[in-house]
Amino acid sequence: MLNEGCILMATGMGTVFSFLIILWFAVSCMSKFVGYLNKIFPEQIQNVSKPLKTIDNGAELAIAIAAAKYRK
Repeated sequence: MLNEGCILMATGMGTVFSFLIILWFAVSCMSKFVGYLNKIFPEQIQNVSKPLKTIDNGAELAIAIAAAKYRK
């Protein structure tokens, strides 16, 4: 009975180890493949424009306090 348990444990651990090796290989290949695709099709960088109108921190704080008091 103990012998069968050890065989079952070794089989299970071998299965998990094999799956982890296959997973590591697949992730490694996908990483190289995506890096290759990124060289062929580079990502476009979007320029973010600054807001036209800025509000000073005091006004933003007052608006936040007013909104919080209104919700109560």
